[in-house]
Amino acid sequence: MYKAPIFKIEKSVFVVTYGRSGSTVLQNMLNALPGHILRGENAGLLAPLVRAWQDLRQFYPEQVARMQTAGPLPSGPHQPWFGYEAIEVDQLGQELADVFLRQVLRPEADTRVIGFKEIRWHEDPDLFVPMLEFLQRYMPNARFIFNTRDHEEVRVSGWWRNMKRALVLEQLETAEALYADWQVAHPDSFLAMHYNDYAKDPEAWRPLFDFLELPFDPALTETILSRKLMHMKWQKPLSSPAASSKG
Repeated sequence: MYKAPIFKIEKSVFVVTYGRSGSTVLQNMLNALPGHILRGENAGLLAPLVRAWQDLRQFYPEQVARMQTAGPLPSGPHQPWFGYEAIEVDQLGQELADVFLRQVLRPEADTRVIGFKEIRWHEDPDLFVPMLEFLQRYMPNARFIFNTRDHEEVRVSGWWRNMKRALVLEQLETAEALYADWQVAHPDSFLAMHYNDYAKDPEAWRPLFDFLELPFDPALTETILSRKLMHMKWQKPLSSPAASSKG
């Protein structure tokens, strides 16, 4: 059975973006760095785990207070919420994160930095902050890279081109508003990158290397930028942030 060497992980990095933003180029760059593994999209698998943790931490204090008024704690087997007060919310969160790390991200023996990129972060705006808070609290030294692209370029790319222009722009603006709010509240935990800056200019990658505390490697950036991406020619996304709105 696979056992991740989780205690060797120095930091975790998560790319927060939307579809057709150029994030696969960013993924390629991160995976070219020694000791770095940035997994690809996982269809928003983190969301239900965080939702369970978030629902519990919101409801838990209120329910335990109600139980306290009904009688002394710990509760007994005759009560409908028997044992609820014994739940450890932080322990549950940490173990959910550990399972996600081991079974989804699956670091390798020499992995020092682990993470993933996802395009579905904004699908549930109410869950956006809890997801990043969860990663920041339970994943090792979590950092976030927010990746954006010119909206008109996104609009005519991939599945977006089948949607009404106004709807596409609304979704992109919603996503970036969420990003901006997080950045204001957590100025030391993120890097903002823009595809139109780094797509053709190797020097525009320097802030990423600084963010990762690595020496800048211009030759590597030129190599990555020279690769032709083919994933949209053979791979249909499992779902997209726009899937329910196509028409």
